[in-house]
Amino acid sequence: MTQRMILINSPFFFSEERVKTVADWSEVFGNSAPLSLEIGCGTGHFIVERARRNPHRNYLAIDIFNRGCHKTCRKLEDEGISNVRVVRAEARHFLSHHIRPASLGEIFINCPDPWPKKRHRRRRLVSAEFLPLMDFALRADGDFYFSSDVADYARDVAHLLSEHPGYGPAHAAPLLNELPDYPRSKYMLRSLEQGGPMYFVHFRRQARNVEVAPPLVGPGFRVNWATSCP
Repeated sequence: MTQRMILINSPFFFSEERVKTVADWSEVFGNSAPLSLEIGCGTGHFIVERARRNPHRNYLAIDIFNRGCHKTCRKLEDEGISNVRVVRAEARHFLSHHIRPASLGEIFINCPDPWPKKRHRRRRLVSAEFLPLMDFALRADGDFYFSSDVADYARDVAHLLSEHPGYGPAHAAPLLNELPDYPRSKYMLRSLEQGGPMYFVHFRRQARNVEVAPPLVGPGFRVNWATSCP
């Protein structure tokens, strides 16, 4: 059943057409504070808390679903958080077209669709094919955070980053069962309340060795993106 499209009338929301007018996100925020990106903001629990704790940073929160963008905007307004902008976008297309090189200090991906069936794993967001987009957007000393309640997905991401040039684990181990002071998304809270595990990956960009932009990614959702997944 097709979901009803919710009209989002919020100063924090950027539609597809509005995003096309943005040349530099610092102009949108009115300052040059460090910029962070959450991919898949869901209902906004994580990004609102992260932005509250870090008022000196600017945040972009993107989600492919209109309903998630609407809920995140409502939560921002209800709690008086002003350093976040919400965009309805597919992650790879957004990184490819709307983020300047070396402009992000942090990227967060919390509990993305795990596509648990083996034949569907090429649809997972974080893959070897995703890394060049992240490379181009993330500045030196930038941080990449990933969380999942699916062990094999988290292990795959930790392995990918461990083998990828220019990155190193920010903690003693590449895969963690706890990340202190890391806000919880609504999905994470529900999973933990049900007694499920949670896995975290936190890597830091040690050097920028990519200056050539990756090929532009066309719009799409849940496509057979990756070619190298097991």
